[in-house]
Amino acid sequence: MAHGKHGKRYREALEKIDRSSHYPPAEAVRMLKENANAKFDETVELHVRLGVNVRHAEEQLRGTLALPHGLGKDVTVAVFAKGQKARDAESAGADFVGDEDLAKRVEEGWTDFDVAVATPDMMSVVGKLGRILGPQGKMPNPKVGTVTEDIEKAVGESKAGKVEYRTDRQAIIHLTIGKASFDERQLLENYAAVIEEIVRAKPAAAKGRYILSSTITTTMGPGIRVDTGKTGERDILGGTGADAEGEGGEEAEGAEAPAAA
Repeated sequence: MAHGKHGKRYREALEKIDRSSHYPPAEAVRMLKENANAKFDETVELHVRLGVNVRHAEEQLRGTLALPHGLGKDVTVAVFAKGQKARDAESAGADFVGDEDLAKRVEEGWTDFDVAVATPDMMSVVGKLGRILGPQGKMPNPKVGTVTEDIEKAVGESKAGKVEYRTDRQAIIHLTIGKASFDERQLLENYAAVIEEIVRAKPAAAKGRYILSSTITTTMGPGIRVDTGKTGERDILGGTGADAEGEGGEEAEGAEAPAAA
């Protein structure tokens, strides 16, 4: 189709953005909010492309972080547990608790939750759900604290907005960092927390430029490229700054030298 698949609102927003520029974080967030004019509160997404070779296990990134301002929504948690652990999950505020019965629901296609937590003894059952939960990033995993005996802690942290991040097959990390209704400062602080965590988690084996590109977008809006030349929290939160102008992100060495804490 000649007119493309996007509507008028999207095309108008796209015209305001210079796709060849890499905007300072504060400016990118301001533009993002200006363009978020859908009839619902759009989700704000961050996509960070890394210079790592994900075919090598030691260059893959995976972990969790708590965003300073959360995700702007209630996080629903499903817990696979029995007996006392199931009761612990309920008292900690889990939305769905079960064992084989819950696994059967998921096997039949139900995945109406944001985070899944399991006790180690349930993994023989939960392990069979990998083909459903894996692609959605909801598979419980001991590395990120979602396969654990401490169910109350795992549920509490998930409810507080702790999010999991991981590199996909293209070495891109995709994360939700809030809602369009957040104020600019909240979105900027959530963005800074993610970049800071990615810098901290840089694999020792990674060579060359590390953060290749960073793009923020809303559910219905076009992507806005963010200058990755500044990765320290102080730099990101310090405003636009003339030194972060235009193409800065293209030549920046990204996170080669992690910023001082």
